[in-house]
Amino acid sequence: MSNPDFNTLQVGDTLPPLTLAPVNRTTLALFAGASNDHNPIHIDLDYARKAGMPDVFAHGMLSMAWLGRFLTQWVDQRQLREFGVRFVGITHLGHQITCTGKIVEKYESAGEKRVRLDIQTANQYGETRVAGTAVIAF
Repeated sequence: MSNPDFNTLQVGDTLPPLTLAPVNRTTLALFAGASNDHNPIHIDLDYARKAGMPDVFAHGMLSMAWLGRFLTQWVDQRQLREFGVRFVGITHLGHQITCTGKIVEKYESAGEKRVRLDIQTANQYGETRVAGTAVIAF
């Protein structure tokens, strides 16, 4: 956690990126167990192929979890006021995901100084996989 200072933050500032290890089957199996999401499209190669996919692929919520980790490495989780995403692409095996964010607004609400962030995950090819927003209080 970096403890940023609201007064020195500016619209357009970027957060320190979080780059993760390439997605592999072990990661998917561990996330399935931790989340109790055992959808076979994420863990069973034969099932994925029958569904028309070349292989299994990451759970969308795994990418959201990575973004949560990204945010809470920047500020304490108690500062998080809003966090939402939309899934815009599939994260395949072998994708190396980087989480990034940018301050798009500074404002006050409910007696708190806040920043709104645009956040995303992208693979090593620069393709956005998940996009969203978050609001952080200071």
